[in-house]
Amino acid sequence: MLSIAKRTTAGAAILLVMPLAVWVSGWSWQPGQSRWWLHFLFWLTETVTQPWGIITHVLLCGWFLWCLRFRLKAALVLFAILGCAILVGQGLKSFVKERVQEPRPFVLWLEKTHNIPADEFYTLKRKSRGELVKSQLSGQHDIPGFLRKHWQKETGFAFPSGHTMFAASWALLGVGLLWPRRRTWTIVFLLVWATGVMGSRLLLGMHWPRDLVVATLISWLLVTLATWLAQRLCGPLTPPAQEVPEIVARDRET
Repeated sequence: MLSIAKRTTAGAAILLVMPLAVWVSGWSWQPGQSRWWLHFLFWLTETVTQPWGIITHVLLCGWFLWCLRFRLKAALVLFAILGCAILVGQGLKSFVKERVQEPRPFVLWLEKTHNIPADEFYTLKRKSRGELVKSQLSGQHDIPGFLRKHWQKETGFAFPSGHTMFAASWALLGVGLLWPRRRTWTIVFLLVWATGVMGSRLLLGMHWPRDLVVATLISWLLVTLATWLAQRLCGPLTPPAQEVPEIVARDRET
């Protein structure tokens, strides 16, 4: 358990660098970033948004199972553990959101620029919120169309970030499960991808830095427990000694 906690803590520390730096700097979101940059960030955040998030989840599950090379029964158990870790995180996120009820940055921006009180905005049903955003921004051409549509869909509360919990959980699962298998490039990719998703939530006006920080900490706790459970039920994560040269050689090739 201690070795798992050390790995996931190191991974969480890496993920926390960006949002903590933004938080300490006092940066605040404002619309008007470069459109091509926003479009890239939008597609990055879409890898976590339904329905693309389901595809991302299935692909990552498949890749993890291939990397770990467990037997069928152990693989199915691992698949269930990975799925439960993500689902529990999303359920916890929804529970906290409804109790904290923190407005999104773009909602507060609408309050200042379009005279839509945030408290009145959140008293509306979700469908009505989306229709209100659409009507208010229909003639505002400085906001890209894809971002206006994204805002129309994402009218819930901000704290904590569900997108961050999804991406951070997978990145930390990579650190916890794949580090003993020396899957360095996979871990680096997951950490960079998760950090990119977190940055996209800030620059698209969806979250505050504290939303990302708390979401990462929740993910760290859930993933540490999930990784420990996977090791208990599926066996050691470190490959047998005779497999190590083969894994090293394969990693060098890729």
